Amino acid sequence: MAGLSDLAFRNICRRFGAALAVSEMSTADTRLWRSRKSASRLKFAGDKGLKVLQIAGSEPRLMADAAAAAPSLGADIVDINMGCPAKKVCTKLAGSALLKDEALVARILDAVVNATELPVTLKMRTGWDTENRNGIRIAKIAENAGIEALAVHGRTRACRFDGQVEYETIRAIKASVAIPVFANGDIDSVEKAAEVLEYTGADAIMIGRGALGRPWIFSGINHFFENPATGGRNTSVHISNESRRDTILSHLNDLYGLYGKERGVRVGRKHLTWYCKYLEGAQKFRNMIVRVQSASDQLRLTAEFLDQRHDSGWIPDAKTSVRKKQSVQEKIANTCKEARP
Repeated sequence: MAGLSDLAFRNICRRFGAALAVSEMSTADTRLWRSRKSASRLKFAGDKGLKVLQIAGSEPRLMADAAAAAPSLGADIVDINMGCPAKKVCTKLAGSALLKDEALVARILDAVVNATELPVTLKMRTGWDTENRNGIRIAKIAENAGIEALAVHGRTRACRFDGQVEYETIRAIKASVAIPVFANGDIDSVEKAAEVLEYTGADAIMIGRGALGRPWIFSGINHFFENPATGGRNTSVHISNESRRDTILSHLNDLYGLYGKERGVRVGRKHLTWYCKYLEGAQKFRNMIVRVQSASDQLRLTAEFLDQRHDSGWIPDAKTSVRKKQSVQEKIANTCKEARP
């Protein structure tokens, strides 16, 4: 989600009910934090909710230094990334590449937890490849180190984002530890969210790509769990054309404010491409808008296109009956309250 889950998008997701929105992955080498790219990723001013600094690296000392600096940035939680499968990350033995070396994982987790009073969480995968699924061992190492919660993407590093998600492995990891576990991977509807929570027994779900172009998916999921009177079922959750229009235009304006107009237009193209994926008849507009150079033209043409829309943004019906769980907000709040002194 680097390059996508910036301050502007995180606040939109929160507006639609996301309980926690994690920052873009940043290097643990604090000497590089002054670069333009790192500076924008480390910007928490205006972050509406718990502020989560996600760091990646392979050296325990650098990871500890980054965690120690987290409070000065305004962070409330430190999240360690051991889930990213990107080649440029893994070639530096960071991200999910760390899963190969369990001893190094333990040293990093111990160093980070001991370096900060903030709660520390971990994003991980089920293992390095299908022959080496060590997710349960990694989860137990994390729990023993004092990690407060785990987010588990249900694929190995080698699988990247291909193939079926191993929800059964997430279920086994959840059963092996007492700390909260967030299930992640291919959750793109209310129905899928309900199924994954029920099957894995996870404490919450984490949505990444499923929210791109549809940040209102969080509203639908929350509505499902907050309305047990419907018998465990949910009617379709509707977002009006007006609300969708206002969200997209506000998103563009926030990007211009965050990055400046020139760079904001470039980032805006990526998000508009995702929004178009869920708009009928948007192909011609998409092909045109990705070539626009100025912020004023991007905003004007987007507004004109959305003003012509007559279709509605529906979140799919939930078909699965599940028991109501403690809210994610409650669990996160409790985790922070119980953080070590």
